[in-house]
Amino acid sequence: MTIDLGGRVALVTGASRGIGRAVAERLAAAGATVGVHYGRSREKAEAVAEAAGNHSRPFGADLEAPGAGQGLFDAALGAYGRVDVVIANAGTFEEAPLDAPLDAWLAAWDRTMAVNLRSVAELGRAAARHARDRRQAGEEGVSVRLVTVSSRAAFRGDDPEYLAYAASKGGVVALTKSLARAGGGLAAFGVAPGFTRTDMAAPFIEANGEAAAARGIALDRLTEAEDVAPTVVFLASGLADHATGTTVDVNAASYVR
Repeated sequence: MTIDLGGRVALVTGASRGIGRAVAERLAAAGATVGVHYGRSREKAEAVAEAAGNHSRPFGADLEAPGAGQGLFDAALGAYGRVDVVIANAGTFEEAPLDAPLDAWLAAWDRTMAVNLRSVAELGRAAARHARDRRQAGEEGVSVRLVTVSSRAAFRGDDPEYLAYAASKGGVVALTKSLARAGGGLAAFGVAPGFTRTDMAAPFIEANGEAAAARGIALDRLTEAEDVAPTVVFLASGLADHATGTTVDVNAASYVR
């Protein structure tokens, strides 16, 4: 099977590192032009865009800020004239112990919800509206494909220190289903990774060891970003449109549902 995304424009959030970078690289290898979003790592995003070719370019946005997701989509749309694929991957994994002072706990909760859920909702809304506009302009079928990246925590929960993370990812799954049901030229899918070796996971691995991160998996090594990316790209390709609304587990059978 060959995936050909030549002529398509994809916007990938959190694409300067980790799963987002691996997805951006795979999309570009399939011929897509990639909008490489970054929060702080401009130089890394520039390097990803340059390696991707196909007129790919970096786009900066602080997704914790209200409206940043919409602004990011608008920037990509303004640069390319259309957006065919949105990969909502950017996220934060912030520890907030139950015994932390309430103000600190609430601040971590709000930051997590802003990045992990609200920005995804903004991007999903923008993608749905863009698909609707294209349909009204005469396009038939699916014109925009959204792939959200949640987590196994959306289904099995997480440790008490990560209540906000699990809750936000559960919201992403429900959001993805709802956007899929809207139709109107939009297909929406989710991917739910388990623990994956990324920069975001590095503090946990350093503090607890790789064995703790790999606990419960059925394979012989921890999941890498490159193990997740092919599923994301397949869903974005148009070859799985009748699976719209589904979320695919990529967790090495550490949680089976």
